[in-house]
Amino acid sequence: MSARIAGFGATALAALALLALVPRLGNAYYLALAISLLQYTVLATAWGMFSGPTRYVSLATTAFFGVGAYTVAVLGEILPWPLVLLTAAALGAIVAGIVGLSTLRLSGVYFVIFTFGLTELIRQLVVWFEVNKSRVLGRYVFVDITQADIYWQLLALTAAVFLLGWLIARSRLGFALRVIGEDETVAKHCGINTTFAKVALFTISATVMTLVGAIMAPRWTYIEPSIAFNSMISFQVLIMALLGGAHRLWGPVLGAVPLTLLFELLSARFPNTFTIILGCIFLLIVYMLPRGVAGLFEKLSTTAGGKARQRANA
Repeated sequence: MSARIAGFGATALAALALLALVPRLGNAYYLALAISLLQYTVLATAWGMFSGPTRYVSLATTAFFGVGAYTVAVLGEILPWPLVLLTAAALGAIVAGIVGLSTLRLSGVYFVIFTFGLTELIRQLVVWFEVNKSRVLGRYVFVDITQADIYWQLLALTAAVFLLGWLIARSRLGFALRVIGEDETVAKHCGINTTFAKVALFTISATVMTLVGAIMAPRWTYIEPSIAFNSMISFQVLIMALLGGAHRLWGPVLGAVPLTLLFELLSARFPNTFTIILGCIFLLIVYMLPRGVAGLFEKLSTTAGGKARQRANA
């Protein structure tokens, strides 16, 4: 097992080293595409960290992404960049903690509806504050952060998310969440503090999403609520995680990469019908790949292993 982990770690480091060279290629289009790939990879993986084991479907991704982006818009010219990121992460964690304590007693469709409404609630609060207090609806983002800086920060965050997810999956918290996902009533009878476990991982997941929004903010020179709190991000992340397989840490990547490329193509070729196509893709994934690509791989691997054992016994 230790040799396997060492081999996986060496492969991951080699992949990171290769990915770190992307900005050196000098092609602005490929760099922008790589930034989008990393953005959705981190968002989908963070979504799967919470929703995968607990089976709680959250549509609050945009809410936390927007909090991070707007934190940069407000504080980007006032504080040093590392402190801006720390402030964004702290705000995201505070909001997630409050929301988690208030709503994670809900489940099923009620939780889905609340998390979807949370994005609109925060967006309207920001609009009200901007119009009535600051007297502006949008803000310009002037920070000394290049596209290459955004890419490297997202790459570092990607590595941190996978490491964090790997550690959580092997911890008591990860075990508790898997039990909660199977049967929350049984988890309570086993002595698991289900509220603490759910809120803790929901906060971790939301903090990562907030950091993605903060890192991505300098990509736009102008931010307003409709940009920062675009609900389409929540649905895209959900579809990516489901396609890849949210029950595995590496699953969302299998959905994020192909769908990011597909969405780039569709939004450019079919801008007026993009949302319809997005809905059709979601339906196909739910009906044809209920456990995602990762689940399909596992099923094929199990089938192939069973046939191999039958031939060996024969």
